[in-house]
Amino acid sequence: MAVAARLRSAGARLVVGPAAMAVGRGGGEGRWMGTATAEAAGAAAGIARWEPMGAREYYDYRRAIYGDITHKAILVDAAGTLLAPTEPMAQVYRTIGEKYGVNYSEDEILMRYRRAYAQPWGRSRLRYVDDGRPFWQHIVSSSTGCSDLQYFEELYQYYTTAKAWRLCDPDAKYVFEALRKAGVKTAVVSNFDTRLRPLLQALNCDHWFDAVAVSAEVAVEKPNPTIFLKACEFLGVKPEEAVHIGDDRRNDLWGARDAGCDAWLWGSDVYSFKENQAHIIKSGLQCRSQKGSELRCKESFVRWVT
Repeated sequence: MAVAARLRSAGARLVVGPAAMAVGRGGGEGRWMGTATAEAAGAAAGIARWEPMGAREYYDYRRAIYGDITHKAILVDAAGTLLAPTEPMAQVYRTIGEKYGVNYSEDEILMRYRRAYAQPWGRSRLRYVDDGRPFWQHIVSSSTGCSDLQYFEELYQYYTTAKAWRLCDPDAKYVFEALRKAGVKTAVVSNFDTRLRPLLQALNCDHWFDAVAVSAEVAVEKPNPTIFLKACEFLGVKPEEAVHIGDDRRNDLWGARDAGCDAWLWGSDVYSFKENQAHIIKSGLQCRSQKGSELRCKESFVRWVT
């Protein structure tokens, strides 16, 4: 207790239990969220090792409940986690727009896009209603200064094709197949318009998932917990039995936790779907890559050694 007091006085905050699983630099019980000053205080207090034992204990606890898995379901964000554009948005807007008279630079388009996207959208909090055309027409014209409907339609249709998107993780197919084989249910949870389903089909990954909860269909957007609860309902699991992976701290991390799910931040807590598999399935520490060679999935929780 004296050590904890000294750490807190130096600016550290100790987060205990599963609610801390995806926050900060360490993992699980006593997760480290301190400063360099606090680290020095920890060393001065004689702490030789600051290990995420609580993380492992938490996973062991969940496996004691669910068997060899920590979660019965995995929920995945689409854009930025499962999928990414093959080319920068501003480049596509400019390249296609040149024949329609668009003369803004890519930097200008990006700046105007961000400004337009951040603005409140009408009276509704939903940006993507049905096919999302009114919202995207506003975004395209605001970003490029071009209101030509033919230009908009060409852009809109382009982003429905497999050419416009790629998988963030080339091993995703094998991981989701292994998860489903182990009995883990899978779903996509995304703020997207109704193009998402045909897009997943075009990328030949729609069959990886047992359900899709898209904001345009359930009429609610992340971080509203309702969309996560809907996904759990579609899968037939309780929120506490699911973990969500996404790249946005507000929409994905906070939203999922408000719904009662676990949550891991893509690009911070986990960097690949192999890591997700390793955490969820006990035997998942050995994952097979596309070439069939076995790769050991490293733990995503960092150890601090003084």
